[in-house]
Amino acid sequence: MTIKLDIGYIPCHPKIVDAMLTLAHLTEKDVLYDLGCGDGRIIIRAAQQYNVKGIGIDLDPQRIKQANINAKLAGVNRRVTFLCQNLFDTQISQATVVTLYLLPHLNLKLLPLLLKQLQPGSRIVSRDFDMGDWVASKIWHLQVEEEEVKLYYWVVR
Repeated sequence: MTIKLDIGYIPCHPKIVDAMLTLAHLTEKDVLYDLGCGDGRIIIRAAQQYNVKGIGIDLDPQRIKQANINAKLAGVNRRVTFLCQNLFDTQISQATVVTLYLLPHLNLKLLPLLLKQLQPGSRIVSRDFDMGDWVASKIWHLQVEEEEVKLYYWVVR
């Protein structure tokens, strides 16, 4: 059975991952959801650096398999979980932080779910793409090798 993916897998450079986690203001009390988690690098790094619990969601079973292997190799597999499912069908109400690296139309489609399920004070960090009319609280620009990256940060009210 072939799965139709909305977006191809593009891994984030470690410097971008670290910048996203810094911008999110993580603490060990947070529960981080990475929607479109790929190989799990954001969740794994957050568990290593900030001792957070993390849930990664991806539609690609190969990415989930790799994420679980990576978590075990990193020694954080007891603090992180990776689920192979559609992020639009995912219950995210336990999240205090959500990270995204999707496409603009997917961010916009996801916005009502985020605003409905997330508690006030929850933070969202998106790489490269905004949320339309919802103005970000912060925008960070960074240069990583030849890549120019924009990170957006919102707080749910």
